[in-house]
Amino acid sequence: MPKVDRRLFTSFDWLTFSLVILLTVIGILTIYSATRPPIETGNHPDFYWKQIIWLCISLFALFFIVFIDYNWLNRFSYILYGLGIVLLIIVLLAGKTTMGAQRWLNLGPFSFQPSEVFKLIFILALSRYLANSGESIVKSISIKSILIFAVIPLLLVVKQPDLGTSLLIMFLFIVLYASKGISKKIIIFTLVIGLISAPFLGHIGWNNLKDYQKNRIIAFLDPDIDPSGIGYHISQSKISIGSGGFLGKGYLQGTQGVLRFLPEKHTDFIFSIFAEEWGFLGSILLIALYLMLFLRGLNTAILAKDEFGRLVAVGITAMFFIYFFVNICMTLGMMPVVGVPLPFMSYGGTALLSNFIAAGILINIRMRRFHLFYP
Repeated sequence: MPKVDRRLFTSFDWLTFSLVILLTVIGILTIYSATRPPIETGNHPDFYWKQIIWLCISLFALFFIVFIDYNWLNRFSYILYGLGIVLLIIVLLAGKTTMGAQRWLNLGPFSFQPSEVFKLIFILALSRYLANSGESIVKSISIKSILIFAVIPLLLVVKQPDLGTSLLIMFLFIVLYASKGISKKIIIFTLVIGLISAPFLGHIGWNNLKDYQKNRIIAFLDPDIDPSGIGYHISQSKISIGSGGFLGKGYLQGTQGVLRFLPEKHTDFIFSIFAEEWGFLGSILLIALYLMLFLRGLNTAILAKDEFGRLVAVGITAMFFIYFFVNICMTLGMMPVVGVPLPFMSYGGTALLSNFIAAGILINIRMRRFHLFYP
């Protein structure tokens, strides 16, 4: 009977695991506070219970991924990518429409958002492609690769529409290619072409945005233009964060969420609720936890034993970072509201599951940074 090398257990990345669990628990506590009824006799929505259930499912998925050699993900990444594209097409044909967006598939009592899982599949497939392209980055940049890994997924996600995931895919595409190594000439050429075409692409993009997306951009540029209308989200988010002061109002003492002044309080604007209750000091400590996670992810990329593992670790860390960065900036009014959740904290089962799988892959890569043998 084959024995599992003990180094798989002794080299388990407890720091990454602990950070992920801690952030998720903080998120569940904040969801509980944000969704509590304004009076004690009211019925408490079960969002926090659903998130706990998804946490249990996500933990199982994380450990399942951890104890499977990540090279298996390398082998099946193209197949997974094809299935991901199929799911995105199914969403456009038979997906559930909520708040003007067609992003979900119904699975009994739960809703499944394929774009949340696709972003991880995208990282795996593009990492395999770049890892197999050898040292020639010019060879890997082809019309075919741009069509497969950029144009097709972007068109399918934009059509939903899901502006947040669209931006993430573009960002990951650039980061992974840059991580592989792009010459300065290619970067300069791309920037020049981008600057020249920006006005034309911007005009086309603006005309294809839905009205609520245009309003979000207008509200970002001038939040005071309609504080009770299109600028309401940003204005109330700033009020929530500002009212927390230095030490915060205390857990379960916030008012912006419970009195329903702040919309999407348990999803996109969960950081605003946290900042109101824990203040500036608590927010700094929370941001420090995320920074530790990002640095650990980059360190995992440095220690990875192969190019595929390095690129995947970079991609996953970049995914966590851009979602964190955009969400925090969004709640502070520094970026338009694009519906990007805060990783591990915002309510959402599919997002939590995909993030735990991503964290499991990071742990997997770090565990197998040595060449292990199974007698």
